[in-house]
Amino acid sequence: MRWSNRLAQLCVCASVLLVPFVAQAATEEDPWESINRPIFRFNDLLDTYALKPLAKGYQAITPQFLEDGIHNMFRNIGDVGNLANDVLQAKPHAAGVDTARLLMNTTLGVAGFFDVGTKMGLQRNDEDFGQTLGHWGVRSGPYVMLPFFGPSTLRDAPSKYVDSYTEPYRYMNDIPARNMAIGMDVIDTRASLLSAEKLVSGDKYTFIRNAYLQNREFKVKDGKVEDDF
Repeated sequence: MRWSNRLAQLCVCASVLLVPFVAQAATEEDPWESINRPIFRFNDLLDTYALKPLAKGYQAITPQFLEDGIHNMFRNIGDVGNLANDVLQAKPHAAGVDTARLLMNTTLGVAGFFDVGTKMGLQRNDEDFGQTLGHWGVRSGPYVMLPFFGPSTLRDAPSKYVDSYTEPYRYMNDIPARNMAIGMDVIDTRASLLSAEKLVSGDKYTFIRNAYLQNREFKVKDGKVEDDF
């Protein structure tokens, strides 16, 4: 199992998915909060003393153009999963855009180092199997804080395993190379979220829970979420 890759999403959990959304108050039921909170504290501790320092060190020694290029390469890998879920959600236009992005970025963009697709007007979609299930009417279920994986729901948690089949790591036979690639993916993801931490306010657990749930709803509904006010 890719524990080190999930280590990213643990600490990404200290910020993940909260960039576009700042939650005002609890909007979803959290019946397992008594279990979720201790797991969150464990994840946050691991982030504070392990992953976050690594991410800061990576940013400090890596030139900006190289950091951007590496980030683009991992996003290009992620476009494979986006395309697969575009197809599963019966979104032909989005599938066409992500196919074109993959072709352009992998070839002209030198394995994705340069995001040629975006410069051509091909905006990246962000899809996963949890969103696919939500698209077809599967409810999210209770909020779940997973060790190493970070925030999730009863629907989204097992969907992570399905999505792993669209990633290259499980198909790499060279174990050291695979672990190095996973490690870089983890650090790149965490580094890209360092600036988002300033958005956290109030109780950290509650903020991240609400931000995650609101963001997931927004993504499943493709941004067509009714205003509660």
